[in-house]
Amino acid sequence: MSVVPTYPTLRYLRTRTARDSPTFSSSLNKVSILGFRAPNSLVLSRKFDEIRGPMIRALSPEGSLRELDDSPVSVEHAPICSEAQFDRVVAEAQQLQQSFVVVWMASWCRKCIYLKPKLEKLAAEYYPRLLFYSVDVNSVPHKLVARAEVTKMPTIQLWKDGKKSAEVIGGHGKAYLVINEVRAMIETDDST
Repeated sequence: MSVVPTYPTLRYLRTRTARDSPTFSSSLNKVSILGFRAPNSLVLSRKFDEIRGPMIRALSPEGSLRELDDSPVSVEHAPICSEAQFDRVVAEAQQLQQSFVVVWMASWCRKCIYLKPKLEKLAAEYYPRLLFYSVDVNSVPHKLVARAEVTKMPTIQLWKDGKKSAEVIGGHGKAYLVINEVRAMIETDDST
């Protein structure tokens, strides 16, 4: 029997170097943003200044992007493939007095496939204090699915103190609404 690692896979944006970044030359009074070169007499509208302001503030004096944040862009959910592995995750979290999120999905579920990258981005927001796991309901015993009281896909559950404390059923509405509901579920748990 092979052991599946329970740690998440992190994805980071690659750090840009000076040769990758847009160049800003004050001596030539030219701006190059994504290949666009403005003439020497640069007149910018107020709207353009509002749009480019945050981008320019993120640039260092050398012209390369500063590292704004060390956090990952997305965190791949650790898969749970058996009932024993699920029990280990619950026991570890209970021992550490930590909550965790379980995303119950199916490989044939279009909503699940569509929500997965959005949930991985959400997991990056809460990493490392809250771990996300995924369970493919077709690859685990039905006993585990019934024990978690999962009836629809996708179901996103928050587990705390060894038991389910809240859930969001994501098969309805738009993806951003589901993500907002999951975020509210997590924030409600944090406030208690």
